[in-house]
Amino acid sequence: MIIARRHAFGITPVLAALFLVLSAPFLAPAPAHGQEATVVRLAAEPAELRLDAGSEVPLRITAYGADGAVVPDAMVRVAGPRQALFFEDGVMRAFLAGNHVAVASWSGEPGTPPVTLEIPVTVGWPSIARVEITPDPGALYTGVMLGHASTAFHADGSRRPGAVAEWRSSNPAVASVDRFGNVTAHTPGEVTITASHGASQATIAYTVTENPVASLEIDIPAENLYTGDVIHLVARARDAAGRPVEDAAITWSYAYIPHDTLEAPGAAGIIDWGRFAANHPGRYTLVAHSGNAVARKVLEVEGRDVWQRFVVTGRGAITSTATSDLWPWEGTDGRDYTLVGTWGGDGWALVFDITDPGNIFRTDSIQVDARTINDVTVSPSARYGAISREGASNRVNGLVILDLSNPAHPTVASEFNYELTGGVHNMFATDDYLFAVSGGQKYVIIDVRDIYNPKYVSEYRHPNARLHDLWVHDGIAYSAQGGVGIVIVDVGNGGWGGTIEEPKLINTVPLNSGHEIFPYFQESTGRVYLFAGDEFMNRTGRTWEGTDYRATLGTPGGIAQTSGGYTHIVDFTDPMNPRKVARYHLEDYGTHDIIVENDILYQAYYDGGVRIVDVSGELLGNLAEQGREISVFKPYDPDGFTANAPFVMNVMPYKGHIFFTDFNSGLWGARLEPRTTTVY
Repeated sequence: MIIARRHAFGITPVLAALFLVLSAPFLAPAPAHGQEATVVRLAAEPAELRLDAGSEVPLRITAYGADGAVVPDAMVRVAGPRQALFFEDGVMRAFLAGNHVAVASWSGEPGTPPVTLEIPVTVGWPSIARVEITPDPGALYTGVMLGHASTAFHADGSRRPGAVAEWRSSNPAVASVDRFGNVTAHTPGEVTITASHGASQATIAYTVTENPVASLEIDIPAENLYTGDVIHLVARARDAAGRPVEDAAITWSYAYIPHDTLEAPGAAGIIDWGRFAANHPGRYTLVAHSGNAVARKVLEVEGRDVWQRFVVTGRGAITSTATSDLWPWEGTDGRDYTLVGTWGGDGWALVFDITDPGNIFRTDSIQVDARTINDVTVSPSARYGAISREGASNRVNGLVILDLSNPAHPTVASEFNYELTGGVHNMFATDDYLFAVSGGQKYVIIDVRDIYNPKYVSEYRHPNARLHDLWVHDGIAYSAQGGVGIVIVDVGNGGWGGTIEEPKLINTVPLNSGHEIFPYFQESTGRVYLFAGDEFMNRTGRTWEGTDYRATLGTPGGIAQTSGGYTHIVDFTDPMNPRKVARYHLEDYGTHDIIVENDILYQAYYDGGVRIVDVSGELLGNLAEQGREISVFKPYDPDGFTANAPFVMNVMPYKGHIFFTDFNSGLWGARLEPRTTTVY
């Protein structure tokens, strides 16, 4: 049942068993009526699990009441390390080798501690079936060191992460190889290089000849740069007669003299993918080597200096419950509004008027049957909005579609639950179709051309993945999926044979996590960048492990949350050859929602606050080290749901202003002041 209320906002905080960790119910849903019996003990069969990565085993969780009888309809959730395990429909799947712990939990009445059970899970790797060697470009002439990489594959074609090869040379007098796969040629002759992973191996054969390179010339016109600027490394090799040697292998390095020797960093620049970027100001000498030939080029690098003042303009404070997502839009009446969701807040969504960012006020509230509204969205034409639902009282989740013809007071147009009963965590709206993430398993595509009669169109489910977020652009769906990374699917672009009725996989980009995603076309370079965020809701094993906040999560006051992870940046200009080129990484915090507009990254960085970052030009290395941060703001609020505990969920630029939601303090409006003078 959906309940809509005008100008009313009543919230009862609900304690959640687990916060933003992937989990799935095991037992059958309870009936929509009646009170679920109290659970006092959980049991797992088997009590411990052993399996290989890429495989699955059955796992049964049984709940018992105080009288020792089985509670058949108890809603039990099972969660594990996001990268390593995934539980669904009574089956545990493993992705990463190691000794892990899965946690089964049952939550009772609000304010009561959950009943939990730890299940040890030992995951091993399957045998390596195939090895590939990839050499760096160039010929293996005498005096040249040529790098090689090895990749190990399991029988199912999946890669073995972190596999270390054993390298050997058939004739070290001709060419030797070190433990990293670097092959150095000494004299002319025949040689075979082997990379072994256990019983599997691969070889590559060379005929070493005398090095014809007599001279090198660096062809880089730039001499003055700013930190973070990327230059392409180009050097021309010639023989003794001055003729080009096109297949010469050229190795690059640099020397660094800081402007300030007292503050000199250790790793001042980065060379990768035939490119160079300086992280810190100073004088850099680029050095090109090919055998005995050497060339040098000196560069002067200044600080980027992009700072702008962040000014808070207004508030839509929400302090009686936790806050989730927001989405701004221009209404049919010409005024500006934003939808805001609540987390653990009895299914309330709020509507704020943000026309004047200095005078933000709430115009309405809508309640749906849910524990949490994690995501809200609005179609590009602002014809409709959508509210995601998780934790419905009848265990039938799904989403609610809103009619925005009266934007200050949206009305419920329809409810859509088909294939979504596991809960909707994220959505993406186009004018005709709504994409909804279903229980971390798949995304469902819904025809919303008639918002009062939405229809199921199709769905896409990637194997052995845990779907969290997606973004659709130009008929291509980019999704962040734990266990895989980024999954790119043709959902109507047609370039890869996909349609809205029959989506087709284009490619995947392996990452160590998959939580948030944003595709961005950079006009100045013609490059397509994918910004993908991690989300680790603990800091176990780090020098600052953070606080144990879970026992108080979802109740007023409590302990401030902590997080980990960072934003990966992938060059996706060639969809068949994506490459991770950069990152935005702050060690003490973790990422959430991502938006990029006009070469500026608007990053919700959880307890790290709002981070606004210059992402102009080609990107390489860690942007946080390059002086690319424009502004940072942490929303402290002494009256917050948890006082003075910044935890930013979402930040979006809108009509020259910035709006963001904080888990503990609600909606904020802000702006960046124009730069007038350099600030030191």
